[in-house]
Amino acid sequence: MIKINTLCAIAASVVASPVALADLSETGEFLDGVAAVVNEGVVLRSQFDEQMSVILQRAEQQDIPLPPAAVLEEQVLERLILNEIQLQRAQRIGLQVSDAMLNDSIRRIAEQNGGRFEDMPALLAQDGVNYADFRRSLRDEITVEQLRRIEVGQSINVSEREIEQCIVDLETNVVVNSDWALSHILLPFDASASAEERDAVLQQANDIYAELQDGADFRELAARYSKGPTALEGGSLGPMQGQNVPTLFADVLPGMKAGDVSEPFRKGTSFHIVKVDDLRSAVERSEVNQVKVRHILITPNEIIDDETAKQRLDDALAKIRDGEDFGEQAKLLSDDPGSANLGGDLGWSGPGTFVPEFDEVVSQSEINVVSEPFRSQFGWHILEVLDRRVYDNTEDLKKRNCDLRIRNSKMEEETQLWMQRLRDEAFVDSRI
Repeated sequence: MIKINTLCAIAASVVASPVALADLSETGEFLDGVAAVVNEGVVLRSQFDEQMSVILQRAEQQDIPLPPAAVLEEQVLERLILNEIQLQRAQRIGLQVSDAMLNDSIRRIAEQNGGRFEDMPALLAQDGVNYADFRRSLRDEITVEQLRRIEVGQSINVSEREIEQCIVDLETNVVVNSDWALSHILLPFDASASAEERDAVLQQANDIYAELQDGADFRELAARYSKGPTALEGGSLGPMQGQNVPTLFADVLPGMKAGDVSEPFRKGTSFHIVKVDDLRSAVERSEVNQVKVRHILITPNEIIDDETAKQRLDDALAKIRDGEDFGEQAKLLSDDPGSANLGGDLGWSGPGTFVPEFDEVVSQSEINVVSEPFRSQFGWHILEVLDRRVYDNTEDLKKRNCDLRIRNSKMEEETQLWMQRLRDEAFVDSRI
């Protein structure tokens, strides 16, 4: 059975059988109803019934207490209304999720479940999920996520002082601010043990450590000697974020790197040996391939349709190829508020900075050659790669990690305020 998670969680909403929920007409055909009118769109009764069915099934399976029926119905309908409002907003600003982006998300979900992209229809069928419905629901989920990132993320400000304080914390608390994968050998002794008995356990720990230094397999020795709860898993504690690392390791892990094994150490009534299987530190040195790019963006809206937006870029491209300055055209035309006044300059950027469509054109472009117009979720672009380099981005990575951490901490509150504004501005007529 597929483990539907992350972006895939929305698929649960298409599991319920509409046959059991829809109304029958006199001719035996299934009818649908309107649960709510939302601006120019609707929330269908079938959507509401499906959501209710999924929530009730999940609550029963996981023994989750639910509010009274009337309150639950109101909450479910409000969730669907807010989702419809956000999808309408995305449509109005021309936000689109390409098939390539959707397929990439499905491919990641398949890999998380030990399968391939081509396996997804069969994997979903095992859970009673129609693949076409799944794709549609997942596309909506990604659309809403992208919309929030654009409209909410851009409104969040992070001060230099906040970033500086975060960097100090990263550099002084490496354990907490790193991601770890650890394995552990635990050798306990009785609280009333004599000095000789404690020394015997310490000697065993030292003997194990010596074997490890000679190249013995940590997993094998853990399975043989450790009294820890994961001994039969080779002592593996699995991956964990720094804040979840057991405090007994706090004094040992600083300075260790992936593959290192600690000397035996005592905590309370046990001796321990810990191995760092993997480490992603907030302060590791890092080098990346970077590109310096400038672009012009035309975003379709209520006034400029998709065809007109592309035509404007076709005209700008012709002028640039005839000798006009790219930067001046960007200042005149570009809808990117962050780069238009800079002549479209996006500065030096590393992997993962751009959306897939943009990144693909960047990777295929020669230096100082302006691309043909292409479409992304933000609109129509032309771009020019100005230079490429290998860059030590360690300090930049610290700042970026801190900026992301601070933004994430502010994101939930700002999202709620933004959604409430959208809700207040919308026309909603509930029919339930």
